[in-house]
Amino acid sequence: MLRVTKYGESVLRKKGEKVTEFGAKLKKLAADMVETMHEEDGAGLAAQQVGQALELFVIDLGWHEGLNDLPYELDGRHPPLDLLMPMTFVNATVTPLKSDMVTAEEGCLSFPEIRAEVTRPDRIRCEFQDLDGVRHTLVAGDWLARVVQHEYDHTQGVLFVDRMARETLRAIDTPLKHLRKEGRKLEKAFGNPED
Repeated sequence: MLRVTKYGESVLRKKGEKVTEFGAKLKKLAADMVETMHEEDGAGLAAQQVGQALELFVIDLGWHEGLNDLPYELDGRHPPLDLLMPMTFVNATVTPLKSDMVTAEEGCLSFPEIRAEVTRPDRIRCEFQDLDGVRHTLVAGDWLARVVQHEYDHTQGVLFVDRMARETLRAIDTPLKHLRKEGRKLEKAFGNPED
């Protein structure tokens, strides 16, 4: 299991580098990330959250009731989502599709015990590569779209607090300050993983 970086650690603000080498090392990192995500009861995990600024994230919505009813298409098909989970996204790009903006509560493994409402587009197109470098297109809505957007943001150095309304941020200001201080201490203790 990998250590999950916390708010306040500088790697969370780093835009990921494109992955150019596909092989055993990348597959091992992705497998370790999936294991860590499961151990931490998360729905997704980005490379920045394990100390590596890469365009790489994993998701698993296997816990979601009605998983196979979520709206999506992968490469123009609709295979059962439970067979696809967990999914790994390499060098992803996300484009919002014309849809409603939906507000829902989100959490983040890098922000333990902090949950707050975030407004996001309800439908997206995500183009990405898998662990073998094969290109795919995912069109998704609902929770699948939300989780993909949350993790994609991490690969761009963007955090869910950046997407919150001012009044939402004000309500969690004190715990955020404590967490940022703790994250900075962790970075001093463990060092900046990117150095």
